[in-house]
Amino acid sequence: MILRWQLLRDAPATPAWNMALDEALLESAEAEGRCTLRLYAWDPPTISFGRHEPALRRYDRAAIAARGLATVRRPTGGRAVWHHREVTYSVTAPTAAFGSLRASYHAIHAMLAAALQRLGAGVMLAADRPAAGVGAGACFASAAGGEVMAMGGGKVVGSAQVRAGGAFLQHGSILLVAEQDVVAGVTLGDADPPSATGIAELVEARLASWDAVADAVAAEAGRRWQVPAALAAPGQPLRERAVALAGRYADEEWTWRR
Repeated sequence: MILRWQLLRDAPATPAWNMALDEALLESAEAEGRCTLRLYAWDPPTISFGRHEPALRRYDRAAIAARGLATVRRPTGGRAVWHHREVTYSVTAPTAAFGSLRASYHAIHAMLAAALQRLGAGVMLAADRPAAGVGAGACFASAAGGEVMAMGGGKVVGSAQVRAGGAFLQHGSILLVAEQDVVAGVTLGDADPPSATGIAELVEARLASWDAVADAVAAEAGRRWQVPAALAAPGQPLRERAVALAGRYADEEWTWRR
């Protein structure tokens, strides 16, 4: 199968825009067969909830508001993540490009692990086991099978995936600094402590920057998947579709609908 890849590397953007553009890229993958690796960041820092996560039951909305924390609900499943000092990645492609859900998770995480290993980070893929349920707290409280872990323990990358028609979107956080205790701090009742490790704990400081990690991921994707090094930009139709979708992601009622 011949794949048409593009590489997007975006300036920090609002949570609504980040999720809307990822969903628009998913639609493009389904309609046009386009494959995209996108690397981006968040402004302001944000807690994201999984698509089906019971946020109203699990998290203290008043405490989140009192601390001035932004929130958004992802188009993908999984549990809450604090997006701050991290490189966020997304991969959108036809499902035929990577195969089953399990196969696509492993292929993407293997690429990310190899990229981090080239920086000198001691990471590995977690052993296969089922993911925790949506009511179990923060994403970084436990690792599902195949996720990227530090050799000494702690999840380095947390990911989630959704499939629509003949395409999929997988996106996730490559932690530069482990600060997922923000999620535990606004969890109602008992919260499992996060088990997370940032890249800054694994490599020298100059290699733990956003640019250094993004460079490594883009280079490894180029080696494995022939993703071009030249940066692309969203075309006008894609941007217009993302603008249309962003209204939903900016809607507090939709974010807190469950």
